[in-house]
Amino acid sequence: MKQRGILREGVICGKSLHTGKNVTLCLKPLPPCSGIIFRRTDLANCPELRPDIETVGDLVRCTTIVRDDIEIHTVEHLLGAINGLGIDNILIEIDGDEPPILDGSAKCFTNLLREAQIVEYEDDRECFALEHPVCISEGNRSIIAIPYDGLKITCTSTDDHGIHTQHLAIDISEKNFSDEIASARTFALYEDVEPLLRMGKIQGGSLDSAIILKGNQIIAKEPLRFRDEMVRHKILDILGDITLLGKPLNAHIIAVRPGHALNAKLTRELRKQMHFAKMSQIKREPCAMVSGQDSGLDIRHIIKLIPHRYPFLLIDRILKINENELIALKNVTINEPHFQGHFPEHPVMPGVLQIEAMAQAAGILMLHRANLAGKLAYFMSCDRVKFRRIVEPGDQLQIEIKLLKHRGKKIGIAEGICRVGKNIASTAELMFTIADDHGEE
Repeated sequence: MKQRGILREGVICGKSLHTGKNVTLCLKPLPPCSGIIFRRTDLANCPELRPDIETVGDLVRCTTIVRDDIEIHTVEHLLGAINGLGIDNILIEIDGDEPPILDGSAKCFTNLLREAQIVEYEDDRECFALEHPVCISEGNRSIIAIPYDGLKITCTSTDDHGIHTQHLAIDISEKNFSDEIASARTFALYEDVEPLLRMGKIQGGSLDSAIILKGNQIIAKEPLRFRDEMVRHKILDILGDITLLGKPLNAHIIAVRPGHALNAKLTRELRKQMHFAKMSQIKREPCAMVSGQDSGLDIRHIIKLIPHRYPFLLIDRILKINENELIALKNVTINEPHFQGHFPEHPVMPGVLQIEAMAQAAGILMLHRANLAGKLAYFMSCDRVKFRRIVEPGDQLQIEIKLLKHRGKKIGIAEGICRVGKNIASTAELMFTIADDHGEE
């Protein structure tokens, strides 16, 4: 499968559910391998925040993501639409701390994404295929994930009195999501409304955006869109919350009376298993070059390819290298000399060294690609440089290089991404040239 994004911008306005404020949301295209990014345009410097399970905050009647002083509430419906439509890369600009609630479903977001025209990139989509079952239970609530070829959700929704019990099992595809899940509206029990208002929640709620359940009575502005609309909305919430995993998921999720807190616990456990699977794969990958095949390089091979030495050799290991792509590691330690002055009380890896690490990795890729032993890769220029998070001692920098263009065996242009875990630390477009070791023009 290939990564997907949108071709053009889309804008939507409305009132937010919990704060009751009017907000404008703009969806914008991003290049492949960028992921999902929120940008708060109402705050100074327009800070960005990635939806991730490690950034989860308040989970009372919504999913909130938080980093430092930035927070965005009620992201689950929008993320559910992004996940359900299989979109991997998108920028979400918002001039408030909560997307508009609209009709209480993901229908308007789904329509907006379709109007922005979903496009497929050449880059492959990396999914996490669950290998071992995960089970979370809390009293009469539970959520389980088991291995499955694709994404399937089986859900049972009910209230404490067992009046509105509904059950649905569905394989998630773009069509199934659009037809069967996206338009299911949020709902609340009548007796929960006043306590939520006292908590400062649902200030913008109304029958325009929710279904109210009062005993065996259903109160809504329009008839139910589905006979089992409530369980379908629960599935929408699950889709939104598992987006915080950071990768598309292949699993069968079986949920009984799920909620945002339970969904978050499942996602955390899935993240642990995903991390373990990744570490196991790294250990299994070879550390010697095999010509023409995906392989790794240890430090002995690296120092044969590039002339850099202490304290300026910024690549510790190549995990994967083929004709056009490379993944490298840089272990960041407090022993490195630049931390003595940058900054002694709060050591941070200089951004220019992140760029240099990307340049060294790009040079290795070009030399390996063209089998140019005895040549040197000289860094010529960098463009579109962005720094998104600090890198500190103890971090492990994963450097991803993709060759975009090359002119014979002389000049190459590459895209570089530095990550710490799943979070992008920096990005740049790099140009370099290959020359003899005496520095030919």
